[in-house]
Amino acid sequence: MLNAGDTAWVLASAALVMLMTPGLAFFYGGMVRAKSVLNMLMMNFIALAVVGVLWALYGFSMSFSNDAFGGFVGNFDLAGLGDTVGKLAGFVTAATSTSPEVAWPGSDALPVLAFVMFQLMFAIITPALISGAIADRAKFWGWTLFVVIWVTVVYFPVAHWVFSFNGFIGADAVGGWIANNLKALDFAGGTAVHINAGAAGLALAIVLGKRKGWPKDTGRPHNVPFVLLGASLLWFGWYGFNAGSALAANDLAAVAFTNTTVATAAAVLGWLLVEQLKFGKPTTLGAASGAVAGLVAVTPACGFVSPIGAIAIGLIAGAVCALAVSLKYRFGFDDSLDVVGVHLVGGIVGTLLIGFFGTTSVNSLGADGLFYGGGFTQLGRQAAAAGAVLVYSFVLTFIIGFAIKKAGGFRVSVEDEVGGIDEAQHAESAYDFTGLSGGGAPSTIPVKTTSAAKLEESKA
Repeated sequence: MLNAGDTAWVLASAALVMLMTPGLAFFYGGMVRAKSVLNMLMMNFIALAVVGVLWALYGFSMSFSNDAFGGFVGNFDLAGLGDTVGKLAGFVTAATSTSPEVAWPGSDALPVLAFVMFQLMFAIITPALISGAIADRAKFWGWTLFVVIWVTVVYFPVAHWVFSFNGFIGADAVGGWIANNLKALDFAGGTAVHINAGAAGLALAIVLGKRKGWPKDTGRPHNVPFVLLGASLLWFGWYGFNAGSALAANDLAAVAFTNTTVATAAAVLGWLLVEQLKFGKPTTLGAASGAVAGLVAVTPACGFVSPIGAIAIGLIAGAVCALAVSLKYRFGFDDSLDVVGVHLVGGIVGTLLIGFFGTTSVNSLGADGLFYGGGFTQLGRQAAAAGAVLVYSFVLTFIIGFAIKKAGGFRVSVEDEVGGIDEAQHAESAYDFTGLSGGGAPSTIPVKTTSAAKLEESKA
């Protein structure tokens, strides 16, 4: 029988996760130059359109249908969302049961389509996360083609490995190897979303190359309030991301909600303390980045650790990610908006720390980590899952990005990059510095540019 309360929570959580993509667009958009902000917003927004269609056509089927090709990906039995309307989903509670209406232990079932929409939002935001690594230099249609190919050959298979559990979509459903065979723990997407996107961001940053003038000219954020607004929307939507992954309105959802809050708060403090020690001042940009680092790190762990464990994970992630963002200067890859330092490193930190802080006292379906008498077994599983996703995503992304670049469809020209990618790619700009208002009076300048020449020109 359908559980109305759980269904309402999962649908509300799906809407919260959808809000994360526009939130991410503002988070990234504030960090780029004024002449690049529309392109950054569009690179995120197009993911909603592209992945939304592909998910219905074949993405959900590839991610959650029965194993195919030796367990590499799901088959196409559910292509076009066939055989999902009116169907219920949930774990089978008895080995002898064949009813699709036997669901979660202790609860009733969810509509399959509620789960379809919830997982869609994960599929949308994952490629959007990658866009920050190549800000200021990617062609819009080249990026769109990349998203189509990448979610098909990278995200959908990895989602099958991590999120597809045996017996959930149907009594005889066979899911992915990380979830069911390796038994690595990932409550809400530390591997499938953040390590996956972070590794892809690193590959694309290498393939597209450095921006003109980098690292001497790193490009100052044009609108820090946008960054903080975006981080706040991400934090808000992340409650659907993490607590919604309980797939029920229950105690586990409350645990995930609590852990998400305290880990993120601790990560802000961890990042700001590093800034204070390194630079003598805490920054608004650092607070926003620290919050996202904490959200990333607690994502895989939020349903498997205690609140004290979550605080430790957040504090460690905030500090480690604050230090990790400088790796791009040491190794010479232009990761424009620190996708590698925050999402790849934060995802790895959170995934591995389950092996230390995991406890079955919080979730009987989890595992005890090293600090709870579990030894190194779970840590090894976590490392294997993180490594497998990282290598697979990096290699496939490098190949896809290299092919699109060689075809001339990915990197904008130097002239377009310097002159403004918004005008070159979209024939519009976010701000009118020199135009006139409708009444003929000089228009106001909505943002102070970093170029004195531009500012003086706008006053003329």
